[in-house]
Amino acid sequence: MTIKRAFAVLLGVSLLTGLSARAGEITYHRFPSEVLGREYPYTLYLPEGYRESNLAYPVLYLLHGSFGSERDWVERGRLRQTADRLIREGILPPMVIVMPGSESWWIDGHNEAARTAFLEELMPHVEATWQVVPQREWRAIAGLSAGGFGTLNFILERPELFAAAAALSPASYHPLPPSHSSAWRHPAFLDAQGNFDAELWRRRNYTAHLDGYLEAEQVVPLYLSAGKSDTYHAVHHARLVRQALRPHQPELVSFEEYNGGHTWRVWRASLPSALSWISRFVHYPVPMETLAVDAAMQVQEQGREPMQGPR
Repeated sequence: MTIKRAFAVLLGVSLLTGLSARAGEITYHRFPSEVLGREYPYTLYLPEGYRESNLAYPVLYLLHGSFGSERDWVERGRLRQTADRLIREGILPPMVIVMPGSESWWIDGHNEAARTAFLEELMPHVEATWQVVPQREWRAIAGLSAGGFGTLNFILERPELFAAAAALSPASYHPLPPSHSSAWRHPAFLDAQGNFDAELWRRRNYTAHLDGYLEAEQVVPLYLSAGKSDTYHAVHHARLVRQALRPHQPELVSFEEYNGGHTWRVWRASLPSALSWISRFVHYPVPMETLAVDAAMQVQEQGREPMQGPR
């Protein structure tokens, strides 16, 4: 039985009845990164019942902002409380949420190859280590500010990887960042002389991926939000993104404005809407046996040994 067929079966049974999601678990992890030349840190949210279940879950990669860390969404964004509540209310499917740490703006910049490390190391590590379904329909991405910048870049460059996305106050400024943006002093964009590399910004901003995305068959449903008094004019720049994508996916790009600026008050307020949006497009958990059968079929088709499963 394929994963998609198993999901259809799950719609008719109460497989998740025993997983009353009252409180998720927060854990902290690291693994060696050859790309970065150091350990790659990430914070993990596991839904209630994860360790007792025999399920493979959808996964959300949730990115922090400029000069932030893998702990921000838990310590400042109320991620655990919000996810617990939405799962308990049946709005959000039980899911694994990965909050990675980056010293860049999620790009291959002057200081480190954060994009390469995310795509080629973090995602494979997570999907080989934890009980998540390693397929597009079970995978989403979101982020705030510079994390929103990274989110837009990832989905426009690699739409085949993500079923849905959310960018909160995305720092995807076009053509260049505002003069007071931290991008001007961030090591990701500073050349060997310590000067802001405007050409690198243009090559790494979402506009560099836009034409290719608009020509692709796959569409990534996108939620956008920003504060009305955002000092970096995130409302304006989010509207530019929506304007560019609306002809391509008229019903699959959403934008909300909130009272407030470029602050955690706005990001905490918009997180429930972002997660609710993502929940519309990602699939629910499936039995681990389904993954094993699916992996065995792939091995048979490709004539190779199966990879070690998640724990």
